[in-house]
Amino acid sequence: MSTPELELPTQRVSVDPHRWPDVAQVPAGPRARVAAVVADRLFRRAAARLGVRVEYPDGTVLGVGPPDRILPRMIIRRPTDFARRLGTGGLIGFGESYMAGDWTASDPVAVLTPFAAEMGSLIPRPLQRLRRFVVAPQPAEERNTEQNTRSNISRHYDLSNALFNTFLDRSMTYSSALFDELPAHWDALATAQERKIDRLLDAANVGPGTRLLEIGTGWGELCVRAAQRGAIVRSVTLSEEQRTLARDRVAAAGLSDRVQIALLDYRAVDGEYDAIVSVEMIEAVGYDYWPTYFRTLDRLLRPGGLVALQAITMPHDRMTETRDTYTWIHKYVFPGGMLPSTESIDVTTRALTSLRTVDRLQFGEHYAETLRLWRERFVAHADQVAEIGFDATFRRMWEFYLAYSEAGFRSGYLDVQQIVFRKENQR
Repeated sequence: MSTPELELPTQRVSVDPHRWPDVAQVPAGPRARVAAVVADRLFRRAAARLGVRVEYPDGTVLGVGPPDRILPRMIIRRPTDFARRLGTGGLIGFGESYMAGDWTASDPVAVLTPFAAEMGSLIPRPLQRLRRFVVAPQPAEERNTEQNTRSNISRHYDLSNALFNTFLDRSMTYSSALFDELPAHWDALATAQERKIDRLLDAANVGPGTRLLEIGTGWGELCVRAAQRGAIVRSVTLSEEQRTLARDRVAAAGLSDRVQIALLDYRAVDGEYDAIVSVEMIEAVGYDYWPTYFRTLDRLLRPGGLVALQAITMPHDRMTETRDTYTWIHKYVFPGGMLPSTESIDVTTRALTSLRTVDRLQFGEHYAETLRLWRERFVAHADQVAEIGFDATFRRMWEFYLAYSEAGFRSGYLDVQQIVFRKENQR
């Protein structure tokens, strides 16, 4: 279901320059003008072959399809601003131009999916060799050291529990659901989240008396379901907002004697556990710290124990090419994050730990549906989001984030997996 197109005026949309300085200010100067010319040519070249109808204010239309096919519409409202942001900031500028209203679409996912599918070839191969000279690296202050990680996590997960409540289902689960059938409906989402959690707990053999460690608490649904099975649960998070609500939910379920939730970095966890479950937390670890993460799992797990990991993955070649790149997602949504590839997980665990893969389920199309449901609900509750205190620029940013992510899964560029490891011999 597409959302009604936001008809934007050609004049600049009001953007708070203190809250959104790089969105409020269009790049200027000779370098920005030259970069805009190059970016405009590259964009028009790419758009013409991607199956997207790009419309300009002067009547120019790119990507005219066959008569029997309706192409998704990308409407460029301010071509000069769009080109300058794109030329100066690359994909960061592309996202910022959406936030500023330089371009819009009635169905942003349909527009973004062809771009995601061709992510590796949007820029001609000869120019890709210049990548390291023009693309900014991730800031040192956002590397996931023990000193920085809490701030990185807080910038996303501590925005407001009320914000997440506007688009998540009653389980407050912020990761891919596992549906019984596709396409999915909103009424099926909570049950699909429970199915996902139960599959992880089953895979880790969690039952009465199991000493379970959860790395990344979320808002407590997995804690509750594990404790209801009779497990003794220790869960760690770096989000104060999540810990507060998760503790309240555990107490309301009468399970406080079985669940401990701590504000603690995964590297500082001690003890020994029969099972470890971690749902979409590895994405926040950072490339440089994947060895530490998996060594920590290995250290904490008893011999013969099981780890059930849910992880978003990306193609290995793209991961290696972009692992040092500062992206729009880093800047506005997940500072310090990095998606692993299947190969990077396999190589790291085999080389550095006693963890060996015993099961794997891939279900990326389910994440696309999960994100669609979240996005539709978020857009439908835009007035409520505004009442909480989030301005129009934030709302466009969040819609773009959800659409951008959904497009990644729709195109097959991204996948999500449940991977189960068994700890074999002590190293």
